[in-house]
Amino acid sequence: MRKRFLIRAALGACVLAATPAFAETQLKIFVSSQHQPDVWRQELDAYEAKNPGVKVTIETGGNTSETQAQYLNTVMSAKDPNLDVLMLDVIRPAQYAAAGWTTHFPEKDLSVYLPAYAEANTIGGEAVALPAFADAMFLYYRKDLLDKYGIAPPKTWDELKAAAQKVAAGEGSAAADLQGLSFQGKAIEGAVCTFLLPYWSQGKQLVKDGKLDFDKEAAVRSLALWKSFVDDGIAKKNISEVATDDTRKEFQAGKVLFAINWSYAWKHFQGPESAVAGKVGVARLPALGTGEQSSCLGGWEFGVSAYSQHQDEAKKLAEYLSGQEVSKYMAVNGALLPTYASLYGDPDVLKSAPWFAEALPVVETARARPVTPRYNEVSEVIRTTVNAVLSGVSTPEEGAAQIESRLRRILR
Repeated sequence: MRKRFLIRAALGACVLAATPAFAETQLKIFVSSQHQPDVWRQELDAYEAKNPGVKVTIETGGNTSETQAQYLNTVMSAKDPNLDVLMLDVIRPAQYAAAGWTTHFPEKDLSVYLPAYAEANTIGGEAVALPAFADAMFLYYRKDLLDKYGIAPPKTWDELKAAAQKVAAGEGSAAADLQGLSFQGKAIEGAVCTFLLPYWSQGKQLVKDGKLDFDKEAAVRSLALWKSFVDDGIAKKNISEVATDDTRKEFQAGKVLFAINWSYAWKHFQGPESAVAGKVGVARLPALGTGEQSSCLGGWEFGVSAYSQHQDEAKKLAEYLSGQEVSKYMAVNGALLPTYASLYGDPDVLKSAPWFAEALPVVETARARPVTPRYNEVSEVIRTTVNAVLSGVSTPEEGAAQIESRLRRILR
């Protein structure tokens, strides 16, 4: 009996040895570090539970669109298969698709998403990326201080200046460290929106049918407005060094009255480490003079690397993360704006972020940055010029002339 048992055991061991180990698919997703990677991790855990053969790790990096793009451009140029799914700024999908860095979703119907994101992710009639979350620039303000002085949220930039001066005068020495306004003056992508907000509100556009459509006087007024905030002491002297997350951190620390930022900031403002939790209001961005209030369209998208060795699984993951269930989860738990219009009226979403009720019209009417295959060059011209004007290297007139001459060479 013992001999027979040993023979059976040996045969069993041979069978086990001949059976291949269960193959596990390892995926890696790049998520921008300021867009709640910890909350995305929760959704990835849920995905793994539903797909036992898949493990997903997150790689984060960069606090600005530029630093993220620089890294991803390097990875994609090297045809590195290390990343499978990429979180891309809304201005990037067309560029990455044209370079052959991402694969398409030829069967995907994007009509379920907000129209702006269906358009941003469609090239040549095919989906080249899928929406992760929507975004637009908002004006955050200290509701407690505006209420204290009977000030309504400003609808023009002049009203914002007057409000900042009134609060500073009323608070006296208590306002010594309180900035009136924080915005993006560093030479980053956010500075492109800084320039465009008042430029657009004058009824102007920058590019039409791929060609330059530039109003120099409107550009001078836009640049002069931002410089006046510095000169009048509303914004701090070194605003040319301020990036997106700097604005968020300063407002969160209670050192800013008005802040221009994206939707991701709301979650931080209401967090346990925030000095302004429960004291924050949100409004549309002001207009220049009697112009139209305008906002800059943002948002992030999921692209699948053309060099991923797990194309089917990577696409499946991107589609899951772009689904309505995840969009709702990220709205409730990460305060990221949904890409589905119906979720802006969802009770659970509004309970978590009541201000989303006012966000849909802003997102739906926000304007996209110039659509051109040479956008990177256009962006570089605008953001470096804005930075130069704010740092005092150029005057608004010189800056507008530089933008015009340089863009004419790019957009012939």
